[in-house]
Amino acid sequence: MISTRCAGVEGEAARQHFAGLPLLLRNEARDDFGMDGRNRRPPRDRFNALLSFLYSLWMNDCRSALEAVGLDPQVGFLHALRPGRAALALDLMEEFRPFADRLALTLVNRQQLQASDFIMRDGGAVSLQPDARKSVLVAFQERKQEEIQHPWLAQPIPLGLAPLVQARLLVKAVRGEVDADGAPASYVPFLPK
Repeated sequence: MISTRCAGVEGEAARQHFAGLPLLLRNEARDDFGMDGRNRRPPRDRFNALLSFLYSLWMNDCRSALEAVGLDPQVGFLHALRPGRAALALDLMEEFRPFADRLALTLVNRQQLQASDFIMRDGGAVSLQPDARKSVLVAFQERKQEEIQHPWLAQPIPLGLAPLVQARLLVKAVRGEVDADGAPASYVPFLPK
């Protein structure tokens, strides 16, 4: 019963988040990049196509980080276990969704992406043009080079290293390792200031 209630709360929070996200777009961009909530498989508008692409990039980085520390990315805590679904990578990626959202808004608001950078397919699916995909990849890699203050380490690190740092913190907690002060390691989500 609790899990159903939590899922309802999470779903409502997501609905409100994605309802408000387009309000952060420049007025001139809202016609071309407006969205009516989150949709995927396939994305049905330009902004959802961009978000899906950025989320997949972060998910792949999280999956690689988990594998690098010896965790199975398929077995998660928050996302349901399904064949072929990297549930733990999706769990870890939740912490990085705001960075994808912010980059998507930046690319649209700075007019680094135009409506013509997307392919509108028969049946309503939308995807990025190949050249636009390359531009988004470059912007993603540049963003990952930016230094952020890691809240737990209390030192600056490149954003792109954050999934690996979080995976290392997670593996310590899962394996029951102890911190330098002798206390059991606990997982602290990545919430930069």
